[in-house]
Amino acid sequence: MGRRRKKVVHIPKKRLPKFFSCPRCGKETVRVEILREESRAIAGCSSCGLQEEFQIKPAQGEVDIYCMFTDKIYGASRRSVPLKDA
Repeated sequence: MGRRRKKVVHIPKKRLPKFFSCPRCGKETVRVEILREESRAIAGCSSCGLQEEFQIKPAQGEVDIYCMFTDKIYGASRRSVPLKDA
């Protein structure tokens, strides 16, 4: 009698997306371009034309730039309301 073969389970590797969703139009058309030599990055939507440029640090990636992009867009549309003392 032989031994039973073990079932091999292949786990697919998770990859980061190439396109992100736009905070203005909601479509998956935001692309982040990193220029490491110049220490800057450009995040722009090809659908509505929204574009921002950021100064970056060497360790930052596309997801970090996209988070900075959404923070800047959402932060500009909200106004800070001072908290009232209770």
